[in-house]
Amino acid sequence: MILAGARHRRRSTGRCLFAVLWGLAAFLLQGPAALAQTVRVGGKDFTEQVLLAELTSQLLQAKGYSVSTQTGFASAGLRREQEMGLVDLYWEYTGTSLVTYNNVTERLSPEDAFKRVRDLDASKGIIWLPTSRVNNTYALAMRRADAQTRGIVSISDLATKARNGQRFRLACNTEFFIRSDGLMPLQRAYRFEFSQPDIARVETSAVYDLLRDGQADVGLVFATDGRVAALDLLVLQDDRKFFPNYSLAPVVRKELLDRDPALASHLGRLAEQLDNPTMAGLNAEVDVQNNPVTEVATSFLKSRGLL
Repeated sequence: MILAGARHRRRSTGRCLFAVLWGLAAFLLQGPAALAQTVRVGGKDFTEQVLLAELTSQLLQAKGYSVSTQTGFASAGLRREQEMGLVDLYWEYTGTSLVTYNNVTERLSPEDAFKRVRDLDASKGIIWLPTSRVNNTYALAMRRADAQTRGIVSISDLATKARNGQRFRLACNTEFFIRSDGLMPLQRAYRFEFSQPDIARVETSAVYDLLRDGQADVGLVFATDGRVAALDLLVLQDDRKFFPNYSLAPVVRKELLDRDPALASHLGRLAEQLDNPTMAGLNAEVDVQNNPVTEVATSFLKSRGLL
């Protein structure tokens, strides 16, 4: 009886081991997609980036991926997270990578800028997928009525009046204040300077509040922000072409794309749907109409046949 029991235990152990090995083999035979189902999506700390992260997460979840999403990063912090392998993908702007991450200061066409950042970042294991038609460049804006009263349509006009003694209160976010393509080099390029007491460093959303309430005369805005039109702001012409092109594209860790090439196709379908008017409209739904980001993203994806 003891020998029979031992044989039974050996047969049971063998069957359990076989089941485990069979299950592991079946999992591996499902290929790269099964091994890459959990995707870590990142985003920066302003509405457009939160929306892009939500759009991406919902789209990938609909394709069967398990997704974790984290937003609220500054640009440098998010880039660092991706280089460390803690974020798999997010949406980046060519100008940011060109100037801030790769220290390229020469003026390039949008096409050449994309090629340059694509090649430079590839050496770091980061792949740029084809861009959308969004160019979310920085801009300076004023209340339209105020700009018209002062006779200002360009940054050169603003600089001339500042050099002649007119006072302007500026609202900008901290990132622009310290960036290598930000406030200090802008002032050098246009040969003027805001007085330090007249510079308010605030959250991006607060810039629009200060402009609306007359507590700032000039504000740093984004080209695709829906509040520009809603508040009837005049975007000043960058007549010296200081700001580079900020074409928007998904950037993905090479390790993830190697495991799951289909990911590029999913992200490409989303990128094809995005241009400046579309992005501005989505941003306005959140910032002006106060609709939840999740609902805005779901509605858009369904309207474009992506869900």
